Amino acid sequence: MTLNLPAMSPCDALVAVMVAVSAAGQGLGTAEMVAIERLVNHTPVFAAYDIDRVRAVSQTVLSIFEEEDGLDALFGLIRDALPESLYETAYVLACDVAAADGRADQIELRLLVELREELQIDRLHAAAIELAARARNRQL
Repeated sequence: MTLNLPAMSPCDALVAVMVAVSAAGQGLGTAEMVAIERLVNHTPVFAAYDIDRVRAVSQTVLSIFEEEDGLDALFGLIRDALPESLYETAYVLACDVAAADGRADQIELRLLVELREELQIDRLHAAAIELAARARNRQL
């Protein structure tokens, strides 16, 4: 089955990245979905974004993941929709979602590595982003 994938806006692509990280782990967990909603509601890049789009984008990502080579298809959509100036933003959001539940499993970490490579995020920048995400999401 081949999916007829809709074009994504830059904000849709950012949401897709967050959903992909959440779905890659233990599925769409509550802590991660709350983090996605919080990020969409409070991150300046989403100021004009319709939060009701999160559900549709989530369904698209889950459908893509059911396909063979789904991750490659998702990365293609993200690259097509995101301007290069938002690549680091996408990585920051992905790391925040991965850290939202206080742990990142191996599948999430592998997806972050692939995303970092796909978006050509410098390793030093990535390390700083990852450290900041861990610090922001640390619990007592």
